[in-house]
Amino acid sequence: MLIFPLLNDTSRKIIHIDMDAFFAAVEIRDNPRLKGKPVIIGSDPRKTGGRGVVATCSYEARAFGIHSAMSSKEAYQRCPQAIFIPGNYEKYLKVGQQIREIFLRYTDLIEPMSIDEAYLDVTENKLGIRSAVKIARLIQNDIWQELHLTASAGVSYNKFLAKMASDFQKPQGLTVILPDHAEDFLKQMDVAKFHGVGRKTVEKLHSMNVFTGADLQKIPETTLIDHFGRLGFDLYRKARGIHNSAVKPNRIRKSIGKEKTYGKLLRLEEDIKKELTLLSNKVALNLQKHKKSGKIIILKIRYADFSTITKRRTLKEVTQNTDDIAQTAIQLYESLVEKDKAIRLLGVTVTGF
Repeated sequence: MLIFPLLNDTSRKIIHIDMDAFFAAVEIRDNPRLKGKPVIIGSDPRKTGGRGVVATCSYEARAFGIHSAMSSKEAYQRCPQAIFIPGNYEKYLKVGQQIREIFLRYTDLIEPMSIDEAYLDVTENKLGIRSAVKIARLIQNDIWQELHLTASAGVSYNKFLAKMASDFQKPQGLTVILPDHAEDFLKQMDVAKFHGVGRKTVEKLHSMNVFTGADLQKIPETTLIDHFGRLGFDLYRKARGIHNSAVKPNRIRKSIGKEKTYGKLLRLEEDIKKELTLLSNKVALNLQKHKKSGKIIILKIRYADFSTITKRRTLKEVTQNTDDIAQTAIQLYESLVEKDKAIRLLGVTVTGF
């Protein structure tokens, strides 16, 4: 027996555009000598003492198992011949704006997820084209002809499926998921590839012998809600291709942070600094995932008596580096007058993108 009604709006036409290895592709375009070589956008570990993370890399580098958010040190160990490029975010932002101008030819309903990724609602579009697939092909062609870059596209009736579709065939892919085919498409998918399903949720699903969409479709809604709460409600619907979140044109991510509440209060300075480093690493990985860099670091502390303070510091340059974030967060902590109070919660946030 279902707790909530299954409402599935299949009338919308949603496109998800995801640029292929965007930062690396821009560098290869601007320097043809890099074509066909393993290119990594990130700090060269030989010059930074092993510090830094991979922002993105070419498909030649991915053949060595390298991926975004991997440490530059590990990337170098996997592929010593890789070419490391620090990255030019101003250049990437400019190209990203050119891509957005292409989107605007077709619709104003654009929800950017990062500099190189966006949802477009083309149910009603500026050119009156009835086929969303045709629009997706036109956008891919415009990007190639004008910017000499490739993009993958997913077309479906909601954002979740459009995203799943764009990831299905990369690079230069175009995948369409029709309403009648959605459940069959999802049956074959590894639950780890379900958009919005994190690593811990995947581990919990695996412990329930749920490995594919087909496995997930067999689990009763009440069971999923018992195990995952609100997320179980979403999982039940996603497994059936139901996701009615609208494309939000004004969605702009202004900060990325991570905080943790501790059942056992933190008292030792060593433990507090260790936790700040762990939180900073998670924030840095999230910044890499969303291709963001910021220059304002915010430390949040909630004490045992539930009093809460925040401190911030503005860096000279934007960063997405774990060491920069952790070092600043620890310095903010060290600047506190009261360091002998037990801590209930710590939070680290980066903003000022």
